[in-house]
Amino acid sequence: MTQDSKGRVALVTGGGQGIGKGIAMRLAADGMRVVIADIDAGAVEETTSELWPRVSGFSVDVADEPAVAGLLHSIGSSFGRLDALITCAGIATPEAAPVERLELDYWNRMLAVNLTGTFLCCKHAVPLLRSCNGAIVTIASTRALQSEPDTVAYSASKGGIVALTHSLAISLGPEIRVNCISPGWIAVDDWRKSDQRTPAAVSATDNAQHPVGRVGRPEDIADLTAYLISSEAGFVTGQNFVVDGGMTRKMIYAE
Repeated sequence: MTQDSKGRVALVTGGGQGIGKGIAMRLAADGMRVVIADIDAGAVEETTSELWPRVSGFSVDVADEPAVAGLLHSIGSSFGRLDALITCAGIATPEAAPVERLELDYWNRMLAVNLTGTFLCCKHAVPLLRSCNGAIVTIASTRALQSEPDTVAYSASKGGIVALTHSLAISLGPEIRVNCISPGWIAVDDWRKSDQRTPAAVSATDNAQHPVGRVGRPEDIADLTAYLISSEAGFVTGQNFVVDGGMTRKMIYAE
């Protein structure tokens, strides 16, 4: 346990599985008390049982403002403080349709969870974070910067998170620092809840195409998150950190 982490409280949305679970595990290992919020009640129960007593959990849809407000009220009542908010909750289901056939309901739900959900968690966490000079880390994606065909709603939602981050940093500073992480390919197959968990489906070619020689792991995002919410990052705010093994810097043409 580091002195910087002792007694501090973090909320990780989307913390039941995947990257969010990796972040929750790292912060708990660092000595923080961690609250995870995830729409998947089974994942919440499984992860909290694995990481108890440092981790507690709630089943919450981050697009539901009363539910988010209730979550932050519970954290305030239970702990009396919040030092870090990590907004990892998001959906990335395939659109499977070109833009001219993209359903408005799909578009609205993608933005509601990924972008509006991030906003709502920040909005309701601010009073607790401000009293602790806390930090926010939002999780976007390299899809905010580059795209494959037919990922319109997802890319738009993640691009919005990047813009929301620097706006919040200016609006909430100096009391609260706000930064963003944009992950590239992070293998999470073996970080899902137990009934969906499989060995990481990563080939030698998948690894080799990355300039660093491998696909990412949840720990890669967790390590940077731990730094960004620490006092060591006290001069860092409003930034978007791309963690993708160098892929967005690689020029790719068909040969």
